[in-house]
Amino acid sequence: MSRPQRIESSIARALAAAGVIREPHFHDTVDLAWPRVVTGFAIMSKRTVDLALVGLVIGPTAVAGLTLASAFWMVAKFLAIGLAGGTVALVSQNYGGGDDDRAAAVVRLAVVLSVLTGIPVVAFFGLGAEPLVSLLGGDAESIGYGATYLAVVAPGLFFEYLNLIASRTYAGVGDTVTPMAVRAGGAVANIALSATFVVGLDMGVAGAALGTAVSTGLVTVVFTWGMTGRSYVRGRGASPVPLTLSGPFFDRELFRQLASVSAPLIARRAAQGLVVFPLLAIAATFGPVAVAAIGVGRQVRELMGSFTWGFSIASSTLVGQELGSGGESEAEAYGWGIVKLSLLIYVVVTVAVIGFADPIAGIFVDDPANQALSAQFVRVAAISVIALGVDGSVTGALRGAGDTRIPFLSALAGLYLVALPVAWLGTVVPAIGITGLLAALLAEKVVPMAVNLWRFRTNRWKAVSRGYRPDPSD
Repeated sequence: MSRPQRIESSIARALAAAGVIREPHFHDTVDLAWPRVVTGFAIMSKRTVDLALVGLVIGPTAVAGLTLASAFWMVAKFLAIGLAGGTVALVSQNYGGGDDDRAAAVVRLAVVLSVLTGIPVVAFFGLGAEPLVSLLGGDAESIGYGATYLAVVAPGLFFEYLNLIASRTYAGVGDTVTPMAVRAGGAVANIALSATFVVGLDMGVAGAALGTAVSTGLVTVVFTWGMTGRSYVRGRGASPVPLTLSGPFFDRELFRQLASVSAPLIARRAAQGLVVFPLLAIAATFGPVAVAAIGVGRQVRELMGSFTWGFSIASSTLVGQELGSGGESEAEAYGWGIVKLSLLIYVVVTVAVIGFADPIAGIFVDDPANQALSAQFVRVAAISVIALGVDGSVTGALRGAGDTRIPFLSALAGLYLVALPVAWLGTVVPAIGITGLLAALLAEKVVPMAVNLWRFRTNRWKAVSRGYRPDPSD
């Protein structure tokens, strides 16, 4: 046994003794989660790099502009994440139940739907960038930067839609290493391209957007090879449910199931994305510095949330596969174990980020006043990420069961019934002011976490999953 393996075994025994997660479950979770964590960092680093480059080269107005533009990118991406979430649920259950052909049919249908939705979204954002960004308000300079970024980066959304389906397909069959390697390569390419365009060629905001769009397209090219059943190195990386042109592109029953699971996920993600618009409009009333600060805080939280990428997808896959083979008790044990493990890790990460909030903010802005405000948002974002982490794990378990309606409703409650009114209150009560935005940053994650933990505890998700499992007679 190698030294890393001995360390992992020691940690697994300690966590099992503490009642956090069973030892074999820890190993299964780590095997699936750590590549997804790296993948999350790789993906989220793209926007982080863009914000840092334009912030240091141009200034806070450019950071504010990218924050406005990124709201549109994220709401469009969230729609695809919802579809991808339905894909991993059905792929994992059918693959876990031994029906590879049906799992492959799910992937084929998801790719078709991604293409049909991706093309009009790209055209809409590319052609209407300036009027769209102007809807959020703010000063003319920030709007100009945001419009430029959105128009240039828009084609990358088409490729990102396909990349999400590919990543979730691999996760559904228990392979998170392949998408990690592909996404990490894309992140390295993005850093090199964006730095070259922004600094080397002095292309400013347009250069940052171009680097992101091109690197995202390169990721799609690489994914295509493995998704069509071809291996990368030494027979590794070929999807066991390959994408082919044989078979029907539309299966009514599969479409019904995919729509049933994905619709609440899409609605939940859309709700999460759309609420950013009124929040940014509220922030804009305090000036571009406040917009830049909330953008930095949310971006740091997204980067910290990369751990959730791993735990959530591990929870979806392991719970889904156990349910597909009829192991409801084992599925429940996996779910609770991953939830407790994510809580432990996020407490440690949060303490570290709070301690380094000032230098972290300094990566994006160098003006002392701007840095101080951004550091405040970084600290609150770090606290809220504990709730984000727990919610991501429990939502992953519910998603693996196909139980996606309650997570959607809980997200609505947290965002629109609590976070948005609290943020708005700061505009009408001077004593609250920007503190309302800070409180909203926390509330939007705490409320859904509480509701989804309650849902998982009821065990009703087990009954929901029985409607999506493969027929044992197949």
